[in-house]
Amino acid sequence: MAVFKRILLKLSGESLMGAKQYGIDEKRLAEYAGQIAEAVRMGVQVAIVIGGGNIFRGLSGTAKGFDRVQGDQMGMLATVINSLALNSALQAAGVKSRVLTAIRMEPIGEYYSKQKAVAALEQGEVVILSGGTGNPFFTTDTGSSLRAIEVEADVMLKGTRVDGIYTADPEKDPTAVKFDEITYDEIYNRNLRVMDLTATTMCKENNMPIYVFDMDTPGNLMKVLRGEKIGTLVKN
Repeated sequence: MAVFKRILLKLSGESLMGAKQYGIDEKRLAEYAGQIAEAVRMGVQVAIVIGGGNIFRGLSGTAKGFDRVQGDQMGMLATVINSLALNSALQAAGVKSRVLTAIRMEPIGEYYSKQKAVAALEQGEVVILSGGTGNPFFTTDTGSSLRAIEVEADVMLKGTRVDGIYTADPEKDPTAVKFDEITYDEIYNRNLRVMDLTATTMCKENNMPIYVFDMDTPGNLMKVLRGEKIGTLVKN
């Protein structure tokens, strides 16, 4: 039995690169689709937000001379490309899914509304929510926080390449210690970079728990859904 009925799964665009230096690794994409398909067969309602950092990141574009607004718009389009790739992989795995976009771009995807997203989730479809918030100056972390709150998810699952939240970056500091649970206030006080401040504050103010875990290891999503404590829970 799953411990959550409805989840918002936030996936990293960088993780989609897999072993590649850029773009989409078909093997990683298939692994993600397989894990999500298992969740759907378990009866979990799954909404997904995926980043675009494997293709283009607005802030890094700004550092290279792009206008910030247009750079962020390019980043939003990168999330749409990743969403279409994941949608295709899910359908190949036999999962009903659809892409909703924060900016109108039919027929690439349907224009997002809460009612449309919730209706699809209740019918057992995976809903991929692309285009961030549709506005510049907001990250996909903020977009995923917003969508998790809007669709009334039980939890926001943040799939990363590390297995939780540590006192420091475990890839740089071998003495870093992992938290099993942590509060939003502790994240602020310790200045931990779990998500950007806007996203973290939205979750705190709307009492949306976040669970950070390693999505790049096949089988981990099912472990989280069964209640195994393999990552870090963030809550009030």
